[in-house]
Amino acid sequence: MSTPTRRLFGTDGVRGEAGRFPLDAETLQTVGRSLAVHLQTKLGRSPLIVVGRDTRESGPWLEEALIEGARSAGAECKSAGVITTPGVAYLARSLPADAGVVISASHNPYQDNGFKIFAPSGRKLDDETERLIEADIHESVGVPTRLKSDRASDEALASPLRSRYLDFLEQKIAAGLSLSDRTIVVDTANGAASNLAPELFGRLGAQVVAINNQPDGRNINRECGSLHIETLQRRVLEARADVGVAFDGDADRSLFVDAKGRYVDGDATLWVLAKYMQAREQLSQGTVVATVMSNIGLEIALRSLGIRLVRTDVGDKFVLEELISTGAGLGGEQSGHIIFPHVSLAGDGMITALSLLRVMSDDDQPLHELTTGFERRPQVLVNVEVKEKRPFDEVERIQKRVREIESELGNEGRLLLRYSGTEPLARVMIEGESQTTIERHASDLATVIQQVLGSG
Repeated sequence: MSTPTRRLFGTDGVRGEAGRFPLDAETLQTVGRSLAVHLQTKLGRSPLIVVGRDTRESGPWLEEALIEGARSAGAECKSAGVITTPGVAYLARSLPADAGVVISASHNPYQDNGFKIFAPSGRKLDDETERLIEADIHESVGVPTRLKSDRASDEALASPLRSRYLDFLEQKIAAGLSLSDRTIVVDTANGAASNLAPELFGRLGAQVVAINNQPDGRNINRECGSLHIETLQRRVLEARADVGVAFDGDADRSLFVDAKGRYVDGDATLWVLAKYMQAREQLSQGTVVATVMSNIGLEIALRSLGIRLVRTDVGDKFVLEELISTGAGLGGEQSGHIIFPHVSLAGDGMITALSLLRVMSDDDQPLHELTTGFERRPQVLVNVEVKEKRPFDEVERIQKRVREIESELGNEGRLLLRYSGTEPLARVMIEGESQTTIERHASDLATVIQQVLGSG
């Protein structure tokens, strides 16, 4: 009986420290070769693979290794160079290619890198093929790596691919949208959108103030972008801009700042977009999909308009699965990862930004007015160290206290109880109208959990 291989792929591809397994040249070469072989077996012909990367210093040689591996197995590869993750997903769908691979670690620091593989539909690679690639990786450890990719040729072809993606955003997503009266501050996190986002908004006539758009291979996400919104808030006020948008390193998500300098997260963005889409009968199934981490204030606000909120586990993968199964037309996460499944199955920070700007234009309202009606409810999170992770619904004392708290919260509050996936912790999250009340409830429930499951 064969020994199962250790899982490398997570819900967001593979990530790790660049230069160390599994983010070393040897492994990326194996990934490229394995992907090409399995695609060829499935298709009965040589596959076409499109590849892109973010701005990390490790990106060029990791991309080179992957392309070399794929070409050694007979695949045709096209490099888009530095491009966003959703840009690669778009190219995989539109060329069409048989797969798209992006070399990126999203919001992680520059020392890390990763890879994510897309099917032509724009969805992430199926689990079966991921398992086959994992098996090939483990079997090939120690095989020498020899890089022979023609980087000059690849770079010459990259610019037209990036232009193709920008043309799609300008001509399809932003069709009819003029930003000639807008001043927009754009924080690209020194990442994949550093050139693309300012050019896109400039094409549409906006006065663009670009910040953190000078990548040096090591400054991606460093005190900038969607992880550090404070800089954007200050610059929006200084420039008297209409709006600020912050991307993460691979620009699959975006967060915003209104003209008053106030932070607009993914929940508030979903609220603005849902109202707009419902008013134009574009909100399929009258439903928005979000995760268990979205604030109950979003649920209450949507409910007031007759819009249903469906929650999933944390992760855009689960949001997308629910969008497809329910037929809903809008979903996303508090982190700013928004998905419009009828447009793209990959979250795209620039599509989100264009969509929000269209709402501002069509409704002729500033962002701070569009977000009214959504009030974030107070939230408290308490961690309790446990010695065992028994299912909560099997512990009557815990269930009794949960039922009592939920009865008191009613429709104006929410309790989420779950275990940490990596630590011996139970996490108690409660939202409600009163900070004092939810803190009391959280403390009471934490005490019960400590008494029943606590480590001492």
